[in-house]
Amino acid sequence: MQFVTIFRTLRGRMRLMRRLIGVPFLFASLYPLSALSTPLTLEQAWEQAEQTNPALRAAQANLAAAQGELTDARALLWNNPQISTEIRSRNVSQTGQSIDSKDGVSGLSQTLEIAGQQGIRQRAAEKNLAAIQENIAETKRQVHADVEQRFVQVLSLQLRIRTEEAMLKLIEDAATAVRKRVEAGEDSRLDGNLAKVEAERARNQVSILKEQLVQARADLFALLQMAPDQKPEVTGPLDADLPSYTLEDLLANAAHRPLLSALDYREGGARDRVALERASIYPDVTLGLRYGRELGVDNKVATLSVSLPIPLFRRNATGIGRAETDLTQTEIEKQTASRDVRAQVSALWQRWVGLKTRVKRLSESVLPSLEENQHLSSISFRAGEIGLLQLLLVNRQVLDGQRDLLDARTELRLTQVALEAAAGWQPARHALNKN
Repeated sequence: MQFVTIFRTLRGRMRLMRRLIGVPFLFASLYPLSALSTPLTLEQAWEQAEQTNPALRAAQANLAAAQGELTDARALLWNNPQISTEIRSRNVSQTGQSIDSKDGVSGLSQTLEIAGQQGIRQRAAEKNLAAIQENIAETKRQVHADVEQRFVQVLSLQLRIRTEEAMLKLIEDAATAVRKRVEAGEDSRLDGNLAKVEAERARNQVSILKEQLVQARADLFALLQMAPDQKPEVTGPLDADLPSYTLEDLLANAAHRPLLSALDYREGGARDRVALERASIYPDVTLGLRYGRELGVDNKVATLSVSLPIPLFRRNATGIGRAETDLTQTEIEKQTASRDVRAQVSALWQRWVGLKTRVKRLSESVLPSLEENQHLSSISFRAGEIGLLQLLLVNRQVLDGQRDLLDARTELRLTQVALEAAAGWQPARHALNKN
């Protein structure tokens, strides 16, 4: 009898273990791996963008063409040599007999540039390659800035939803307390309706923010070229370290921004192309060497020839005009970009300084007072010292203060990203460990 009891107990435990083992598989079948994936960090988002962003990939694709151009420009000679072979057949009648004979002549010719085009072409190709490399660096910086801004917007909405949900919990607790008072006849139906409406408004606000979060996350993951089923939550601090640079530091660094460096190289390359087109007015000399047997003569004959076109009618005015037009347009673009970069950095600096002051004021003076008022009003409400209207007013002020602070923190981070991107500043970004 005791053995039977033990057997039944063991059999029941084995059934329980089989059920528990089956739980993970059931959970995995109900929730795909994408839903269980770890949150996405900013560094991971940058790495993903570097691999898949279309703008960055398009900029990198231009590198092969520039490298090929430089390889051709560094060749020993720009023009390839030409080999020619001539076979002649003749029929000669002598003393009533017909005699067939064949002669062959081989030749080699090479066209040479005499106005230094080879060196000019090589310098232009080197500057073109350097301009493309700087353009890739500029595109990468811009992609990083775009990703960080989208990332911060998603992160800010996540924090905003948490704040709204925490306030919703307080409002729902107050509404529950008011409903009990109304049922007990201690409060009027007006107070009950006010609490109900306020709770519904809070729920509606949370729903609106969640809809905005869906769109913000879609924009971020579209920038990262991630599949629809690969959309993990984002994680990280909202605030970044406040650097100690000055406006003069940023303006000095902006002069070496990859965008302006690329325009410098493009301007230099445009000048070289003008020089190349002007040098092409000078004719190329073609040297030729022919070797073979002359007709009717048994001796071998070698012939050296020199040909030189006369630049009489066409003097490459079209090529020179186009090269000068490209140079002028590049100079205008460089001047405009340099002026715009300085103006943009100065404007963003002023905004950044103002936002720093606002965040500090809200964090150190306004919000602590509001939170203290919320704590005191909750105690007074539970003690019956204040009514629902006073409690809702205090909660609304606290919520507005938290919104203002979160919005200011978000704008400060976004402005700092835009400021450093405009100045070409490479920050050693160590975010603060706070949300």
